[in-house]
Amino acid sequence: MVAQGRIDFVAAALACFLGIFVGDVLLFLAGRYLGRPALKRAPLRWFVRPDDVERSSEWFNRRGIVVIAASRFVPGMRLPTYFAAGLLNTKLFRFSIYFLLAAIVWTPLLVGLSSVLGGEVIKSALLARQNVLVQLLIAGVALYLAVKLAIQMATYRGRRLLVSKWRRLTRWEFWPMWAIYPPVICYVLFLALKHRSLTVFTAANPAIPASGFIGESKLDILRGLATSNGYVARSNLIQAPLDVNARIGSVKAFMEEHDLSFPCVLKPDQGQRGSGVAIIRSTAETSSYFSSAPVDTIIQEYAPGVEFGVFYYRQPDEKRGRIFSITEKRMPTVTGDGASTLERLILADDRAVCTAQFLLDKYKTRASEVPAEGERVQLVEIGTHSKGALFLDGGWIRTPELETKIDEISHSFDGFYFGRFDIRTPSVDDFKAGRNFKIVELNGVTSEATHIYDPRNSLIDAYRVLFEQWRLAFEIGAKNRERGVRPSTLRELLRMLTDYSRRPSPARSRRYP
Repeated sequence: MVAQGRIDFVAAALACFLGIFVGDVLLFLAGRYLGRPALKRAPLRWFVRPDDVERSSEWFNRRGIVVIAASRFVPGMRLPTYFAAGLLNTKLFRFSIYFLLAAIVWTPLLVGLSSVLGGEVIKSALLARQNVLVQLLIAGVALYLAVKLAIQMATYRGRRLLVSKWRRLTRWEFWPMWAIYPPVICYVLFLALKHRSLTVFTAANPAIPASGFIGESKLDILRGLATSNGYVARSNLIQAPLDVNARIGSVKAFMEEHDLSFPCVLKPDQGQRGSGVAIIRSTAETSSYFSSAPVDTIIQEYAPGVEFGVFYYRQPDEKRGRIFSITEKRMPTVTGDGASTLERLILADDRAVCTAQFLLDKYKTRASEVPAEGERVQLVEIGTHSKGALFLDGGWIRTPELETKIDEISHSFDGFYFGRFDIRTPSVDDFKAGRNFKIVELNGVTSEATHIYDPRNSLIDAYRVLFEQWRLAFEIGAKNRERGVRPSTLRELLRMLTDYSRRPSPARSRRYP
């Protein structure tokens, strides 16, 4: 309107100022009189996240009034910050002055920039005989994006999160499955035509339902390896229908039976990509886990040390199998300097910044902590790429002794020919010698040879491995079909997918401090 001459700049700035100032005060009063329960109700729950309010509260405790001015220029932080100011029972009069000063600085900038750019848009639209409203709408969106980008670039956190987004966009290892797998699906369809069956790969592991396509019981698979003489982490099932206290009792009974102490591992019996896996260090953490775990859960002994993924296969007409792939799983760490917060250390680290948003959400309650100089903080404890672990090609660890032991263990599971072992060991030398390790999980036909996610591998390298992996799955399945194994039907696979999608979500994976 200012650009069109329908209202003068002072009147427009004043109107905008009053709207912003009154809104700020109302948000403060909402925090004062409605409190945290209001965050669970509309409309506040649409705009204000409880986590952001918690972070703003921590800022107030450390920096006080400075936060009010800064939050005006940080995208997404004004609402939770002002709400937190009221929540913490700060003085209304004092904060109203700061709201006033922040709005006085912000409003003329906002109105002035909009009017200058708006005037140019109107002129260009009239000269080109285009619709002014459409041009203004396009300009408004462009202005919004430009201002948002400029403000994000103005802070260290914002700049590093932009780096994070760029790296996730340009490094294929962070791409979602739907962006990576279309060529693999096309190759699978080719294999289906070649073997005259779309589902023959589900005969690759007769001992596992649908060869481990989806929704298989992790505990049942581990029990299939029970004769492996101490190479499998001890585990038991805790059923979902039990109440929290009964499930806690089951954990205690399991630990007493096997003479174990904390930590232990809890994870859903049916799960994908590390969802719901947690390392538990106390009874209180056990209770917290079960309060949000509505699915059957595995209690498992904690296996300390480093983690590897070993992909194995064996042709049904051959006596000896082979290791197809070994993945070295590294858990990223940061080292304190005695001055930087944990948040800054995460953002400054070249690897951690790639999963910065996930890690900052994970450590939101510890973000302002300052680790001592030389103190190492392990950011990830679960060997899952999507949860921040670094995957490297572990071919260097392959030895005849290790391959012999993995083959021996695989033979102990009658009807298993193809899949990936997730293994933890306290000694790499022992592991290479084929001793002193624990299998914590065995995944079937849809598991990946995860060394492909080594940052040194190109997407072409990954496709080469995935194509070979699926070629073997179809080939082994076809040979088992000739031996009388019935592959799952397409209808059965669709039912499995439907049943799995209807399951309650497991508890989120977490790391306890």
